[in-house]
Amino acid sequence: MKFAVNIMILPRSSGILLHPTSLPSPYGIGDLGTSAYHFIDFLEKSGQRFWQVLPLTPTGYGNSPYMSFSAIAGNPLLISPELLHKEGLITTDRFERSFPSDVVDFDQVIPYKTELLAHAYSNFLSQDHLHDEFEEFCTTQGDWLKDYALFMAIAHTYPHQSWNQWDKDLAHRDPKALADAQEKLADSIGFHQFQQFYFFRQWHYLRTYANERGIEIIGDIPIYVSHHSADVWANPQNFALDPETKAVALMAGVPPDYFSATGQLWGNPIYNWAYMEQDNFRWWVDRFERLTKLVDWIRIDHFRGFDTYWQVPAGETTAINGEWQEAPGEKFFNLLGEKLGSLPILAEDLGEIRPEVTILREKFGFPGMRVLVFGFGGDSHNPHLPHHYPENAIVYTGTHDNDTVLGWWLKASNHERSRLMDYYGLAQPPLAEDVPWILARSALASVARLCILPLQDVLGLDNSARMNRPGLGAGNWAWRYSQIPETIPPRLLHLTRLYSR
Repeated sequence: MKFAVNIMILPRSSGILLHPTSLPSPYGIGDLGTSAYHFIDFLEKSGQRFWQVLPLTPTGYGNSPYMSFSAIAGNPLLISPELLHKEGLITTDRFERSFPSDVVDFDQVIPYKTELLAHAYSNFLSQDHLHDEFEEFCTTQGDWLKDYALFMAIAHTYPHQSWNQWDKDLAHRDPKALADAQEKLADSIGFHQFQQFYFFRQWHYLRTYANERGIEIIGDIPIYVSHHSADVWANPQNFALDPETKAVALMAGVPPDYFSATGQLWGNPIYNWAYMEQDNFRWWVDRFERLTKLVDWIRIDHFRGFDTYWQVPAGETTAINGEWQEAPGEKFFNLLGEKLGSLPILAEDLGEIRPEVTILREKFGFPGMRVLVFGFGGDSHNPHLPHHYPENAIVYTGTHDNDTVLGWWLKASNHERSRLMDYYGLAQPPLAEDVPWILARSALASVARLCILPLQDVLGLDNSARMNRPGLGAGNWAWRYSQIPETIPPRLLHLTRLYSR
């Protein structure tokens, strides 16, 4: 097959992994205001070229950015009240409140920011400010925004229910029921449109500020979407659903492995790939195309799902009784390349994968991932050790899903500790606080074109700063930092220049 893709080559460079919710802010959660601009300034001072973020979409169950109400919409919790105040949309100090500085208390933050944004929307309606621009946004983004805003408005009238438990006419998208809901819920729909308008507006200015300083944004696209989302409700034909109940018929996950005897049962609906292929992958193409307008590069989470995916029948409580199915990944990426011309894609290809996954990734030139803290188990053949890295790869000291480097070292096995000492020629065990920088230096020195360091590792933090603990449904995604010491930028800049990053 002739490929239509112009392969994109990463420059030899480095960057920092930090989700915007982790930024400092007086409003209980990081946002797109002053702290985000200061973080970009930090990246510039440190010689970094990339800022990697997690999915920017609205969070659903467990506050996870990987379980979203939409594959396209922006997270309203990231809207900066400070910037709204500068535009005259927040005109009272009654919203001042005290929040912890090191974590996001979602139970407090969500109702607080929702009330604050509702106040801003009320002021927006009473002013002439940006109304033409708002109407233009609603028109140009109407293909997804209309369904999303209606979905969210209806969802708030059916709290704690999945969309397939709504009134049947709404669940099955009866035209009259939808029209009635649009009329009845017009104010709520407008509020959700307003939030999207300001998220995209603030993000546009922030990304422009970054790009003008030579900083590119790496976004994230989860392989699956939540069943309780505008995407599944508005496009049920794209998913493996029960035709009558609209419940999930085939669930996503991964089979049992070394880490879990029962596998992982994610619960997301599997794609109806046969239909999607007949439809020229329209939903997927639109999803990628829209994300390329928000970020410069896209990391595909669970890239394997474009080659083979594990499907589990509804009713199962573990992932044991599933089976592998093949996905039309090659056809899709070829078509996507024809549509977009080039594919700025990075592939998360961790875990046990079959050779065909690597073949698919390499056919399109997508860099794969290596994680340095994974390298010290086993022996010298471990692919996560730097002497095995290909040039077309991204090396991480760690990811948002695993221990920080310091946290890993504090509980590392004797085998892992001795392997690290031997690998770096250390006669004595290093001080624990030195280990994050030992690994950062090693990652930066490697031949991998891109090196990404989680900010937690740059700051030398332990596992109290972990972003996510897979398998735990609560208590994740909450870490925040207060400040970056002045000693960090020159130290990071020195290593970045030393290793030609």
